[in-house]
Amino acid sequence: MVGFRPSKEPDKRVMKVLPMICILLLVALLGFLIRAESVNPAQVGDGIVRTEFIYEQAPFPSCHASTIAETKNGLVSAWFGGTQERNPDVGIWVSRRDSRGWSKLVEVANGVQHDGRRYPCWNPVLFQPSSGPLLLFYKVGPSPSEWWGMLTNSTDEGITWAKPNRLPDGILGPIKNKPIQLRDRSILCGSSTENDGWSVHMERTNDLGSTWQKTEPLNDRTQFGAIQPAILYYLSGAIQILCRSQQGKITESWSNDQGRSWSAMKATSLPNPNAGIDAVMLKDGRGLVVYNHTQKGRSPLNVAVSSDGKLWNGALVLEDQPGEYSYPAVIQTTDGLVHITYTWKRQRIKHVVIDPSKFRLRSIIDGHWPG
Repeated sequence: MVGFRPSKEPDKRVMKVLPMICILLLVALLGFLIRAESVNPAQVGDGIVRTEFIYEQAPFPSCHASTIAETKNGLVSAWFGGTQERNPDVGIWVSRRDSRGWSKLVEVANGVQHDGRRYPCWNPVLFQPSSGPLLLFYKVGPSPSEWWGMLTNSTDEGITWAKPNRLPDGILGPIKNKPIQLRDRSILCGSSTENDGWSVHMERTNDLGSTWQKTEPLNDRTQFGAIQPAILYYLSGAIQILCRSQQGKITESWSNDQGRSWSAMKATSLPNPNAGIDAVMLKDGRGLVVYNHTQKGRSPLNVAVSSDGKLWNGALVLEDQPGEYSYPAVIQTTDGLVHITYTWKRQRIKHVVIDPSKFRLRSIIDGHWPG
């Protein structure tokens, strides 16, 4: 009978191959974990169409405050990127998406002044009017209490950009979230200041940013410190703003005269951990808001919808792991899909596409996310 004779020591060939096998298994495991982290399994089946990062590598280590717009040729997104927020090297970066994917990142604006000094850039806001060029608003300055508004535009869907112009003194433009275009074609922007407490106001332009009007502050700062309004324009003509606040709640104010006068600001039922939000009016008449449903930290990141701006229903949890998932931007494109971009751990910008017709809604009762 022929059998195997036990060896007194391991086969040297096996010992040479074993470390390589371990390395390959480790690489495969890391790849799986990275893919798992980029797509939350809890999202699947709740209307998620696609999730992706706009880029995997960038010439800057930190990014924040993305914005997104639809053009005739696809999507355009922008954000600020640099060493870290407030660093003078922070500029405005842009990428475009077509059928081939996201384009190479391009820095389209920086804070270099005529005298050679350089200040950080902040909070880009893209907006495509019904006619005219793609607009890009952003801020420049050493801090939010000292910054000023800037505006540039693109006539080729975000490929090239005009020389930026500084907005008039006292005008900042949309401070974080996209404007809306009213029935008279004027553009209504949600704005705010942080130099003497937190204060919300609205700005309006009838000529794509050449001339401006602004309201008085909409919040009593002894009750609410609020900034960064997101705008919902209802089919009835009513306008609702939803704001980030220092009081642990998203706040709201309403206008029934196309944004000329506003109701007293008050708290909604939705929590807010002093973090940015955004909202969009869907084609079916429902309002959709993206926000951190917590009073502390910047996770989870949630999507809720409402037919009247009062009673909200939970739709999605975009992120629920430890880390920062914040400063969302949201639009609905002509095909009916909703596109959301947001800060992912200050390292990358994530892009999520959802189909709002497939939401499985559950009521948010007394501010509690449905379990």
